[in-house]
Amino acid sequence: MQGVKYLIDENGKKTAVQIDLKVWGEIWEDFYDVMIALSRKDEPDIPWEEVKKEIEADSGKV
Repeated sequence: MQGVKYLIDENGKKTAVQIDLKVWGEIWEDFYDVMIALSRKDEPDIPWEEVKKEIEADSGKV
């Protein structure tokens, strides 16, 4: 596959992949977004009103 290279260990097992961001940059961004979302799935929810208050308080600081 163009723009994709596999890194292998001494036993020939694939251990990592390198991708050409010029070729696969948009797909990488989507993949990365999913990884971040999955890593945060067990974090507690924050009510919108609480977030809104924090944003409003921060916007007054300069």
